[in-house]
Amino acid sequence: MTNGAAESTGSTVSFPYKLVATDLDGTLLRSDETVSERTREALAAVTAAGAAHIVVTGRAVPWTRHILDDLGYEGLAVCGQGAQVYDAGEHRLLTAVTLDRQLAGLALAKIEAEVGPLLLAASRAGLDGEILVGPGYRMMGGSLAVVPIKDAADLWSAPLNKLYIQHPTLSADELAEAATRVAGGLVGVMMAGADIVELLPLGLSKATGLSIAARRLGMKAADTIAFGDMPNDIPMFGWAAHGVAMANAHDDLKAIADEVTSSNDEDGIAVVLERLLG
Repeated sequence: MTNGAAESTGSTVSFPYKLVATDLDGTLLRSDETVSERTREALAAVTAAGAAHIVVTGRAVPWTRHILDDLGYEGLAVCGQGAQVYDAGEHRLLTAVTLDRQLAGLALAKIEAEVGPLLLAASRAGLDGEILVGPGYRMMGGSLAVVPIKDAADLWSAPLNKLYIQHPTLSADELAEAATRVAGGLVGVMMAGADIVELLPLGLSKATGLSIAARRLGMKAADTIAFGDMPNDIPMFGWAAHGVAMANAHDDLKAIADEVTSSNDEDGIAVVLERLLG
């Protein structure tokens, strides 16, 4: 697999970007949470041509680290929707942003006053921050470690990266719209998956985290091609020189993408990288 840091190998293969930024779920990862051999080879070819690869994911480090370790990935990763820049090779956090719990509580109260009681979960800050899941919250997939709690007050007992909210009947799109309308001046509201709406520190996005990571590598937005599938990738596409949406992407992301590739299960990243490698 690739490192995040570019390496010179004397290869004569050219690649038009210095930085490749890839989302994880629905993008780099197939539906079974693996990375295909074709995609691994395409990324290896890109780094051999002198580019860097950075994983940019909504997952916090504890939900990302095992994937990076399995891939042999030793570069930088942007985790937690931009809240964390993580050095995978050294297993340490380089930057971290936490959610103001008082503002988040006020935002939550405003949202619930608008749409009724919500189902809640939270991501605790730090390298080993637990994911706390309140009563009724619907988890996607069963492979991620969580800590069930009975009392929602326990969500606030330690510093957080973000708060997850769900509604019993509203879709994620509907909930995100309502949350943005009534609380968007207090917190960031991001739709990160089919049933995943998050409350984040105001102004935080994948773009802010990626810009920090890129700067550490001496690279700029103009050097970057980015791949994603959900509305939380919109800021990253706005920052990067070229944004590529997967065929399985949310319509809002496709609408602003520079191009649409094959799905995550059909090696969509590799399709584009192979073309650009010539």
